Amino acid sequence: MNSKEVLYDAKEFRDIREMINESAQKYANNIAFIVKEKQEGEVSYKNITYKMLQQDINKLGTALIDLGLQGKRIAIIANNCYEWCLSYLATLCGVGIVVPLDKSLPSGEIESLLQRSHTDAVIFGKGYIDIMKDILTNSENNIEYYISMEKIEDDKFLNLQDLQKRGEELLKKGDTRFENTIIKPEEMNVILFTSGTTSASKAVMLSQKNLVSNIYALNSVEKMYETDRNLAFLPLHHTFGSTGLLFFLSNGVSNVFCDGLKYIQKNLQEYHVTVFVCVPLLLEAMNKKILKEIEKQGKTKLIKIATKISNFLLKFGIDIRRKLFKDIINNLGGLRMAISGAAAIDKTVVENFTNFGIKTVQGYGLTETSPVITAENDKNIRYGSVGFPMRNVEVEIYEPNENGIGEIIAKGPNVMLGYYENEEATKEVLIDGWFHTGDLGYIDKDGFLFITGRKKNVIVMKNGKNIYPEELEVLISKLPYVAENMVFGIPSKDDDLDLAAKIVYNKEYVEESLGDISKEELKEKIWEDIKKINKTMPPYKYIRQIIVTDEPMIKTTTQKVKRFEEIKKIMREM
Repeated sequence: MNSKEVLYDAKEFRDIREMINESAQKYANNIAFIVKEKQEGEVSYKNITYKMLQQDINKLGTALIDLGLQGKRIAIIANNCYEWCLSYLATLCGVGIVVPLDKSLPSGEIESLLQRSHTDAVIFGKGYIDIMKDILTNSENNIEYYISMEKIEDDKFLNLQDLQKRGEELLKKGDTRFENTIIKPEEMNVILFTSGTTSASKAVMLSQKNLVSNIYALNSVEKMYETDRNLAFLPLHHTFGSTGLLFFLSNGVSNVFCDGLKYIQKNLQEYHVTVFVCVPLLLEAMNKKILKEIEKQGKTKLIKIATKISNFLLKFGIDIRRKLFKDIINNLGGLRMAISGAAAIDKTVVENFTNFGIKTVQGYGLTETSPVITAENDKNIRYGSVGFPMRNVEVEIYEPNENGIGEIIAKGPNVMLGYYENEEATKEVLIDGWFHTGDLGYIDKDGFLFITGRKKNVIVMKNGKNIYPEELEVLISKLPYVAENMVFGIPSKDDDLDLAAKIVYNKEYVEESLGDISKEELKEKIWEDIKKINKTMPPYKYIRQIIVTDEPMIKTTTQKVKRFEEIKKIMREM
């Protein structure tokens, strides 16, 4: 196997504008976005073609430059929507520096990040009007313009609709300032804040070269079709979501927006989604739901036999999976591919989706790497791994231990410029051109990368043994009633650490499957299952305490548990 093999022809774009212009020419009449509109209880759908998208970008970009925002910082905060994408693309394609903000932040943190990034204008969704009014009135900042994504009756705010009309008029008069802007692809063009409190979060500086190098690498190994339809579920302020969107736009794919976590299956069916980029927690939940439905219908044995037959035929190049498991696939809208990233996933989940005929690949990366470092592809898939290094990225294991486990480090054109206004933090992670990820892993003999945990999460016992909590969490997550879990160390009586697990159970599953069970009885059942897991482990990895709850854990917008915030909360309550 060759990790640097090019499976598909791919163009390396100079910048995002070149990519958008090429897509507008190549896929002019393809639908770039489907926008759901609700008025007086009536639902309608608006199709925006690639040609229309290009025109909208040119209109908005021209208007923003006319406001005097060329080369300035423009923050965006909203739920995933077409206006978010338009604002992001217009800023990148010739206006200035884009600052995507986490939509779930409280007002104080939004204000702090606007100040830290020296933002000149902010484009915001309808849920942020009161926050923006408050910032406008009470905050000391550099913000010249507050731009609403919707029309509002307040002359202190501009809105996108009026700006696009203004841009259209300027273009008709021959204004070419936006289209003729010289983009410098190696300079900072994006400021992205990592998750964490405003004081702890770091501002990652990315260039257009960072972004287009990653899009090129993805296009070299992952095949997308212009007939594909992507459900934009991941938050667009996160680099996994925004670079993913750019990747799809480079291939003429249609993009639709999710109505919310509980509407995912409905949206998959509603839009006939073919490609779904998500986080492991979501795929694991979907897998549990599928298996539960199979069990409910009494088809568990039948599905196992069908899987054995289809996998046997697959060895001879005969693929009947999508016909055989048509009902399961149709229930997911006809899904052909799931892409998982942001954390490790249980390999049995990947096996199940693959067995049903839904191609499931894993990738690995960070905000600082634009984001993808490694990914599986058509030729290189190994369950449990996160794939091969991208063709323009080098990956090594730094200071491996006796088992070959060490810190994952990466070098390539996708690696960030540094942390904004934080030279000290930059020097800590960028050493001789190598980015030190803080993640632990190993590379097998065939070149596949495996993640074992996060360097700062490792639990070090008194006897010097290292425990990777993620290893135990994967085992616990297999229990059918577990929605999420976290393994951590707590002080023990003998001045060492005991392993504890916080387990969030699925209330709906417990009620349906276990009936009228008391909390004490449920905890006893869970404890019995934990003891079974303990028996498969050496004694130093035994879980000694459990916390059982139905209250969701504190998470980032990409559904990663904020481990240290959770531990602090647990310690306060103990």
